[in-house]
Amino acid sequence: MSKHMILVFDVNETLLDLSAFDAPFEQYFGDAAVRREWFSQMLLIASATTITGAYADFGTIGRAALEVVERRHQRRLTDEQRSELLGTISRLSPHPDVDTGLRRLQDGGQRLVTLTNSTVPVVEAQLTHAALRGYFERVFSADAVRRLKPAPEPYRMVARELGAGIDDLVLVAAHAWDIAGAMSAGCRAAFIERPGQFLDALTPRPTYMAKDLGDLADQILR
Repeated sequence: MSKHMILVFDVNETLLDLSAFDAPFEQYFGDAAVRREWFSQMLLIASATTITGAYADFGTIGRAALEVVERRHQRRLTDEQRSELLGTISRLSPHPDVDTGLRRLQDGGQRLVTLTNSTVPVVEAQLTHAALRGYFERVFSADAVRRLKPAPEPYRMVARELGAGIDDLVLVAAHAWDIAGAMSAGCRAAFIERPGQFLDALTPRPTYMAKDLGDLADQILR
């Protein structure tokens, strides 16, 4: 593998566990499973706005998705309740394998950065709260190019900012759409098999398939 390889980590679900949202969704909707419905709605809106060129930041999209879910479930949250629920994004815990896996990769000489659809202030707060910020030399947001992943511009932006070739990047993600976007842009990729996440038959097979970050570290450092 190239000595110039740079690991580019997605954050939400890949590194951070979204289950912290289960309690507020249980409280406001009576069902923790509505969290997954909300996140899927977010991704649907994000894809539509990206394809049509009508940019909105990921936080704005999250609020719009929540309002759709409220209407679907015939619930009406106050602005304060929405802000409290959505603010959970900054208080997520890492998956159990993340700290050790990142430490092994860093100690093994790998360069680590993040690339997320969230804005920089949000992801900085997330990584600081999760005690992960020190592993990453840079934190990148698709907001900088006003095009959300899986559009090619965010991945290309990371390569440009790091002075690297696009094929030096290995996008690490738990989402098939992110893997597909990165590989279409010319990156390599690593799929992390988080619960409920699967590669579909139309997504190109990534360079690495890993059960968790420990498994990924085993494969990269082998």
